[in-house]
Amino acid sequence: MAWVPGGECLIGSDHHYPEEAPAHLVTVAGFWIDRTPVTNAQFLKFVKATGYRTQAELPADPALYPGADPERLQPASIVFVPPAGPVGHQDHYRWWQYLSGADWRHPEGPGSSIKGRDQHPVVHIAHADSLAYAHWCSKQLPTEVEWERAGWGGREGCEFAWGDELHPGGFPVANTFQGDFPHHNSRLDGYERTSPVGAYPANGYGLVDMIGNVWEWTDSWYGPHPHQADGAADAREASIDPTSQHGAVPRKVVKGGSFLCAPSYCRRYRPAARMAQGIDTSTGHMGFRCIVRV
Repeated sequence: MAWVPGGECLIGSDHHYPEEAPAHLVTVAGFWIDRTPVTNAQFLKFVKATGYRTQAELPADPALYPGADPERLQPASIVFVPPAGPVGHQDHYRWWQYLSGADWRHPEGPGSSIKGRDQHPVVHIAHADSLAYAHWCSKQLPTEVEWERAGWGGREGCEFAWGDELHPGGFPVANTFQGDFPHHNSRLDGYERTSPVGAYPANGYGLVDMIGNVWEWTDSWYGPHPHQADGAADAREASIDPTSQHGAVPRKVVKGGSFLCAPSYCRRYRPAARMAQGIDTSTGHMGFRCIVRV
């Protein structure tokens, strides 16, 4: 783990996506944080020690999804499947598929495996899965503020975590999407999907893959930034999107972007960027790392 010093820091941005505003100063206590996202090898050790099964490996509870097709309640997760050619960006179902048999051991669905990917971030992790792992190793999940403080690496105020150019000197310094999203990834960074942790330079706190590779769970409920709800129960309720077709599922904040963030579609490869993720959802680009508070 690496030490992130406490102090005053600027959180959010007034110059990008509306949910990032307003930029505001906060004070955070110092903490220890994993240098890398949790890897397949680390998660396998946890599973062998505990017999844990992730949400993607279990059938969904019918009571939580009244009227759902029983076939859709079988163990499954969400996988990125690039279309054969150019498509509009309005309908993300053109490249996301809910695949039975997709889970952390089978990242691209049945027939795939994590063989040779021991040092890649574990994916298809729902929020409860990340909490279970953190509890097992006597750690916690970071809050949104803690994660963002760590993500900047001491360089708050830049466009990106490493400076003001996406590709300094023409070279990628994080695993993101290059090419024509979603159908053609030119792999300028060398990877089609996840990359081994540490394939790119560390930030100022010695942390790798805080940007790109996989989105990372935080333990903060999603809401207006900065969140105004009083108490955990109120914050949880406020995190629910009443217009969502997926029902009344509470949402947590995820940070850091992933290998699917592209300039033409998702510019969330910045520490200030944030996204809401239903706690019941796992995907092929969702992972996590843990912290220890002193």
